[in-house]
Amino acid sequence: MARQPTRWGSAFRTMFGGAVLAVAILLGSALWPDAGASAATLAAMVTHPQDDWAGSEILRYEGDSLPLGPAAISGVQLPGLDVSRYQTNVNWPAVGKAGAAFVYVKATESTNYTNPSFGQQYRGAAAAGLIHGAYHFAIPNASNGIAQADYFLAHGGRPSGATLPPAVDLEYNPYGDVCYGMPPAALVAWVHDFSNEMRRRMGSFPAIYTSTSWWNRCTANNGEFGRTNPLWVPRYGKSIGALPAGWGYETFWQFADSGVFPGDQDYFNGTLAQLRALCGR
Repeated sequence: MARQPTRWGSAFRTMFGGAVLAVAILLGSALWPDAGASAATLAAMVTHPQDDWAGSEILRYEGDSLPLGPAAISGVQLPGLDVSRYQTNVNWPAVGKAGAAFVYVKATESTNYTNPSFGQQYRGAAAAGLIHGAYHFAIPNASNGIAQADYFLAHGGRPSGATLPPAVDLEYNPYGDVCYGMPPAALVAWVHDFSNEMRRRMGSFPAIYTSTSWWNRCTANNGEFGRTNPLWVPRYGKSIGALPAGWGYETFWQFADSGVFPGDQDYFNGTLAQLRALCGR
C-alpha cells in the first residue's frame, strides 16, 4: 500500500484567503441542513432507505462506466463484498469458502433507519471468520453530521473489537438534488462534523465511500480528507480511474455490483496482514 498522502493544495495560503474559507465553512455548518425546513420535515423526506445501498445512486447517475469483468489488479488485492437489507440472510460460511476476506454491512441511514438484517449479516460474517465493518448512508440535508454519526454509533456503527473502520457513504442524493441542495462549503462542513464526531467518540476517523465524480462536483474538489480518512471508492469496471481530490490511493475499491459474492464486489488494496493492521489486530 502506498504511503499516506500529504494534505492536498497549496502549502501557502494568504491570511485573507484563509479567513474567507473559514467563514464559508462556519456559515455552511450553521445554516445547513436546518434552513428552510424542520428536522421532522427533512426526516420525513427519507422515504425508501431500504432501497439505498453503497453504490445505488452511483449506478443511477454514473452507470457501469467501464466494461464489467475481472478487475485489473495492481499488487496484492484481497477480495471482499458489501451488503445491505437487499441481501437479507446471507450464507456466510459459503461466502467465506468462496474466498471473501472482508465485508461491509449497511447499518443505518439518516437518523431514522436501521437495516433490519444488520444483526444476521454483521454477526454472521464475524462467526464465519470474515473481517467485518459497518457503514452509514448519509443524507446530509436531513440532519447535521454530529446527529447522524451519533445515530450510526448507537445502531451498529460502534466497532466491537478489531473490525474494519466504520464508513460513511457519501453519494448522489436519492431524494432530490444530487448535492442535497447544499453548497460545497456546507457539505464539507457536514463531512467534517461527522468525521470529527466519530473520531471523538471512538478514537479514529471513519472511512469515506464516495465516487470521484460526486466528490469533485459536490465538494468543489476538496482535498482535506485524504490525510486522515481511508478512501472506499466505487468504480465499476476493469480499472479504477482517477481518485477523488486529496487521496493518493484507495484503501477499498468497489468494482462491481454483482459477482462471486452476494451484494457488491470489493477489493482491499493490500495484504491480509495490512488489512488486519487497519483493524487494529
